[in-house]
Amino acid sequence: MPPTTDIETAKRNAAIKAVADHFDPSARYIGIGSGSTITHVVDAIQSLRDPRIPRIAFVPTGYQSRQVIYNAGLQDIKFDSLPKSTLIDVAFDGADEIDEDLNCIKGGGACLYQEKLVATHAKKFICVADHRKLQSRLLSKWPSIPIEVEPLAARAVLSTLELLGSKDPQIRSGQMAKAGPTKTDQDNFIIDAPFKTLLLPRDVEKANSLHPTHEGVRGAGEDGVWEVEELAREIKGIEGVLSVGLFWGMNGEEVQKAGRNSGGQKPVAAYFGMEDGSVVIRRAGQQEEKANV
Repeated sequence: MPPTTDIETAKRNAAIKAVADHFDPSARYIGIGSGSTITHVVDAIQSLRDPRIPRIAFVPTGYQSRQVIYNAGLQDIKFDSLPKSTLIDVAFDGADEIDEDLNCIKGGGACLYQEKLVATHAKKFICVADHRKLQSRLLSKWPSIPIEVEPLAARAVLSTLELLGSKDPQIRSGQMAKAGPTKTDQDNFIIDAPFKTLLLPRDVEKANSLHPTHEGVRGAGEDGVWEVEELAREIKGIEGVLSVGLFWGMNGEEVQKAGRNSGGQKPVAAYFGMEDGSVVIRRAGQQEEKANV
């Protein structure tokens, strides 16, 4: 039986490969996301020992990632201190789950709003994760979609989510129940909303081609079944919702090709540390590949 790699080593391997492929020491601004995987990204950057690294300003996605940057002795800059119209050269972040089209669920660490701000203002977003996050469809293993909501609207949002087909959505509690709901860095609540496994557009097309005489599958909530983009738009349109933990649509490179300056949510590539010590790479529009570190 081949040896298996522990989770932290798998994350480290993914981070090393992602940094080797996408970190440019001449960059001016680098986004640093939240979660345990990102500490390995920062370690991989530091290990390069490039004399240009101290000149880079690292953009955190919350308090925790700011501490990682600070403890590494790197220069940080708040998102709202970036010069006008400036794009982040590359943003590294983790995810809770990633599908075949590089749609992501993020927000398990309650930082999804700032993570989305940084991702949508980066020339490219690179996702770094371990093999547990590698799935064909979202909500295959991860149980729910994190949603950041204004506290006053939380109960109304819960009711609307139930109407959309979410089974028992909940306001996330803090580690100590008596401390009340989890609060984000923006002082908002997080709702965790379970849904059925999310479809991709080709799933909808395939279902309709197999049953052309039926009314058709739209992935718009019929029997609680949603296509990723349809559900993301529907939840974002609920009054009181600040941000949805679905990262979908175009990536940064596609947005720039379309003549826009920002707005890409999806990663251009995702790196997964595997149990056998290798790294699986999913890139936009390309076949999945496997690499060794």
